[in-house]
Amino acid sequence: MRNMKEPVTEQPGLTPAEGEEEHLSLALANSAIALAGGHAVDLLGTPAQANHWLTERGLAPVDAGMREMCATQLRSLREQIRSLFASRAEGLPALPAAVRAINDAMTRVPTAPLLQWDDKTGPYRATPHPTTAILDHALATLAADASDLLTGPDADRLTACGSAPCNRYLLRYGRRHWCSTRCGDRARAARAYARRTTSQ
Repeated sequence: MRNMKEPVTEQPGLTPAEGEEEHLSLALANSAIALAGGHAVDLLGTPAQANHWLTERGLAPVDAGMREMCATQLRSLREQIRSLFASRAEGLPALPAAVRAINDAMTRVPTAPLLQWDDKTGPYRATPHPTTAILDHALATLAADASDLLTGPDADRLTACGSAPCNRYLLRYGRRHWCSTRCGDRARAARAYARRTTSQ
């Protein structure tokens, strides 16, 4: 029998939350999913999963060769973006470390080959290791998208899913506060159950 807190490795079949198609950073924030029963899904749990997630969004080739360090950096950026989304959705001050992480990610991509210096052969210019360059470009793209979302016209629509234990974010349309039909059904069922039990 599986431990109830053990992460689930496969995607739970959820449709993308409203806004994920337009904002890659929203999809990144929602790549760690809390499910009913204490289960969780991390779509970036392994280097292969991180590579697959980036490839599906046009941010890395299939054979990018992501390592654990790359997946860790991607998961770290996800947590910083989630922190900023939570601050914006709840009207709270942002953590300075999260703002710094986003700005750092956006400025890591060099616009030209960098100057290197070898003690034996002297100076030369070179781009970073290809996998590192791919990851830095992906991180910069995701950070820039998060910045655009937080400062753009969609920012006022950013909200957390209103159905516990779901932890996904979405762009609200009208009165809808759920990331999926499944979450909406669960929230309505919980409200109906609460009404029945209080009226008895």
